[in-house]
Amino acid sequence: MIRNYFKIALRNLKKNKLYTVINIFGLSIGLAACVLITLYIASELTYDSFHEKSDRIVRATAEYKFSNDINTTAVTGTKVGPELTRQLPGIEDYVRTFVNQGIVKNGTKVFTENRILYADPSFFKIFSFNLVQGNPSTVLDAPNKIVLTESMAKKYFDTYNPINQTINIAGKDMVVSGICEDSPKNSQIKFDFVTQFLNIGPNVQKEQWWTANWITYFLLHNGNDKDQIQQQIARYMDTDLVKKEARLDKGDYLKYYLEPILDVHLKSDLAGFEPNGSITHVYVYIIITILILLIAIANYANLATAQSTTRSGEIGIRKVMGANKAQVFFQFISEATVVSFVATVLALIISILVIPYFNTITGQLFTISELLQPLPISLLLLFCVVVSSLAGLYPALVLSNTKVMAILKKGFTSTQKSGSLKKALIVGQFAISIFLITFTLIIIKQMDYIQSKDLGYNKDHVVVLPIGGTMMNSFESIKDAFLQVKGVQSVTASYETPEFVKWADGVYVTTEGEGEREISVKAMPIDLDFIKTMDMTLLAGRDFIKADFALMDTVYSGNTEYREPYLINETLAKRIGWTPEDAVGKTIEKRVPGPILGVIEDFHFSSLHEPVGPLLIFLSRDFSRNYILRIAGANIQETLQGLETVWTDRIPDRPFNYHFLDEDYNALYKAETRNSILFSTAAGLSIILACLGLFGLVAFSTVQRTKEIGIRKILGASLGNIMMLISKNFLVLVCVAIGIALPVAYWASESWLENFAYRVEPQISAFVIAGVITILTTLGTIGYHALKAATSNPVKALRTE
Repeated sequence: MIRNYFKIALRNLKKNKLYTVINIFGLSIGLAACVLITLYIASELTYDSFHEKSDRIVRATAEYKFSNDINTTAVTGTKVGPELTRQLPGIEDYVRTFVNQGIVKNGTKVFTENRILYADPSFFKIFSFNLVQGNPSTVLDAPNKIVLTESMAKKYFDTYNPINQTINIAGKDMVVSGICEDSPKNSQIKFDFVTQFLNIGPNVQKEQWWTANWITYFLLHNGNDKDQIQQQIARYMDTDLVKKEARLDKGDYLKYYLEPILDVHLKSDLAGFEPNGSITHVYVYIIITILILLIAIANYANLATAQSTTRSGEIGIRKVMGANKAQVFFQFISEATVVSFVATVLALIISILVIPYFNTITGQLFTISELLQPLPISLLLLFCVVVSSLAGLYPALVLSNTKVMAILKKGFTSTQKSGSLKKALIVGQFAISIFLITFTLIIIKQMDYIQSKDLGYNKDHVVVLPIGGTMMNSFESIKDAFLQVKGVQSVTASYETPEFVKWADGVYVTTEGEGEREISVKAMPIDLDFIKTMDMTLLAGRDFIKADFALMDTVYSGNTEYREPYLINETLAKRIGWTPEDAVGKTIEKRVPGPILGVIEDFHFSSLHEPVGPLLIFLSRDFSRNYILRIAGANIQETLQGLETVWTDRIPDRPFNYHFLDEDYNALYKAETRNSILFSTAAGLSIILACLGLFGLVAFSTVQRTKEIGIRKILGASLGNIMMLISKNFLVLVCVAIGIALPVAYWASESWLENFAYRVEPQISAFVIAGVITILTTLGTIGYHALKAATSNPVKALRTE
């Protein structure tokens, strides 16, 4: 019996090729999108869950207050880990971590590596990064030891076993003590090399509450005790001893909070080694998956219900011959199962073909082998069952419950209830499509605004070159050599590039009426010509000049006359209570006092999610980590070749690696860029799927009304009349969908834009464009069949009806 069901199902599907192709193609596209997005969702939700002790690992974050300024950060001082572990019995262990770049050498192989991880010896005992070779307890127990990932072992040692071999990291020879599997893609901590935390330098040898640049993790004895330990930390940080060590004045505080490692990636507002994801975005992706699946299901249900009107004879004969409700029901369910199974196989093939593009959208590195794992295959099979059940259920129930005499007398016709459902499905499909199109247009508008907004500096045609090793010994001569390259307009140096300044500090100012007070600021150490190179604007005063270095000359003064000259931004001047003109010449203190030489116009030194805050700029070459060069827009490749020649000649021991400042700026908005691409793709898929279903329904509706159209043409109906006859009902449904979708899209876009301190307003043009796109797409879908029906020979239609 079952074999017979599927045999007849295949026969009917072959007979109705157009509807079969539309159903299979629509379902396969929908299923492929669903399984890929689900793969990404699973990766996000399982971030860091591979650690065996993940339920006991927490990250320390800090909140501190100075002079009514409250700041939060994911980095801590060097003292937090060891001190709290000593003081609180609920903490089993700690690990301080920092990722930096450096030159790695082994023989003739020399590369700049960006993922050198510095960590305490407990790193491999706390985290479950699998060591292929080496003992977790001893691989980092000496300062000259280093662990390589499998990729790096192959890169630097080829097929040789690197254990106990020497490799030079950032100018220091180290012994390879272990080989680790490459970091999983769903890990916050990604590294290529791991060495001892104290190898960072002398600045981390002393335990300090401040100078916070390090991410600290704790391993708790019991993860359920987190809240209790949190309270103990609060009490300890409020003791007089800590306040004295941390130099906290009355009203100021320093607090630490514990974040479960499983919550950091999706639920924390503080980024760590990489930009965090968002649990909200995951929910959005889940909704998109469900919406695409619903559109595909609605397509099948609509077409199956409409097509059933041509099968009245078949259903009637089956019932006359003794078929019961269950047999008719399973006949139509079997057809849905065949379509779903074929679509599922095709969806797997499509997923394999588009996975490189999907990786581009998500920034992940999914492989074909991951698609063929039990979870994705199980998901596809589950989707197959869901689709065949939901899509085939309604038409099967309607057809199996129809009375045989009604079928034989009048044929099968859709009831008012089934007609209403069909209309509701069409409205739902297009409402989803319109919502996604509108939301996508607003995201794109915001991203265009981010790219075009005046940042207070010019990020275009700015080349960034790393400073390291012994380069500081020849700092000025290298800088002068760069200036001689054709196309180089200006050269400076800085600790951080201006698109994202992380250095947090505090300054003391004295004003009339308020006396001395401390203000939290972001700080930038820079070299000469920084303002010129970055094309910034001075509102008052002057830029640094070479003579300002004399203020910091302590050779003959014994430090008693040491001064640091400063520039401040407009926001800091306002925070203090000065106009730009008033600020020039005033004294401000950051560890040592110094004069304010100038006030620069505010520029954005973090993402547009945050308002511009107070900024202090001070003159110092000692902290320089990057040369920053402004080059001409013409002959860029020639200029880069000239820079490489200078680099190779003067810095032969370091590879020439450069990047452009606008790349750093764009990296701040990777999540938003990915979301815009994802929404654009989802919107395109949804409108394609909706139009596929509409195409099939219009085709079927036109066939059903062949006789009516022929009579109307004989009675004088024009081409426009016929096209309007076929189109109007569908256009009305699309207009209803527009009315439903646009308010929801407005609300969603307003909620999303609230995350930006600088944003566009949802413009009516986005809603108009979405509506016009949908209407034109609908007309294009309907138009083919409408035009074909309107231009056909009415005599032939009546004779063959």
